[in-house]
Amino acid sequence: MNFKEIIYNVQDSTAVITLNRPERMNALTMVTHDELEQAINEANKDDNVRVLVVTGAGPGFCSGDDVQDVFLNPEETSMKSREARLEFLQGGHLPGGAHPFLEINKPSIAAVNGAAVGYGCDLALMCSMRIASEKARFGEVFLRVGLIPDEALIVLPKLVGTAKAYEMILTTDIIKAEDAEKIGLVNKVVPHEQLMDATMELAAKIAGKPPISVRLAMEGIRRGLNWKMKEFMEWQSQAFTFCMETEDHREGSKAFLEKRQPVFKGK
Repeated sequence: MNFKEIIYNVQDSTAVITLNRPERMNALTMVTHDELEQAINEANKDDNVRVLVVTGAGPGFCSGDDVQDVFLNPEETSMKSREARLEFLQGGHLPGGAHPFLEINKPSIAAVNGAAVGYGCDLALMCSMRIASEKARFGEVFLRVGLIPDEALIVLPKLVGTAKAYEMILTTDIIKAEDAEKIGLVNKVVPHEQLMDATMELAAKIAGKPPISVRLAMEGIRRGLNWKMKEFMEWQSQAFTFCMETEDHREGSKAFLEKRQPVFKGK
């Protein structure tokens, strides 16, 4: 696929999406949002892709929405354009109101190479995991311009607890990578030059696991956060039984007994 504002490539079983507007600290235009959605959906449909990684070109991860393009573009003057823009903003940026990172059951990792603020912070939070460069910074700065965060309102309290979520959102303070690690916002902080190696190492480790079990495990974690125990255990029983009938389960069991590495095929 040809993109203007992102770079998309697949390395082994990992799809790497790079936000590519370094001159604007990878601020997201409506074009970027659309291309990001297309890339995520493309990776989700590709059976060869088992993990997604998102990072930023240049010194920053993502400085949030491009205010001029998303909120103040003077060329968007027609009623149709204004209505489309309002729907875009009210719908969590994407049709249906849910970002695809929150809907797909393929693991995603944010390789945060610099500042991740505003919707850039939200984007990192929506990934399943986050590896941060020592140069990374995080900030929910929406209140500075009279707005409120997007998906962070749901995700952030689950990651860091309500007190820290209130603090980050209401103060709009920028926190360093080491502090983000302390409160559980990121999985790991690494030297800047080791960021992509560490991220791809984690991606490869996850990609080597049975894809069906990975997807169902991710779905189970999401359901477990919101479902009552009885409903969850009924779902878990069905998912566990389904896993038992897969070729990957048989391969994993044989490999365990034969003391070798399993080869999972997603079947």
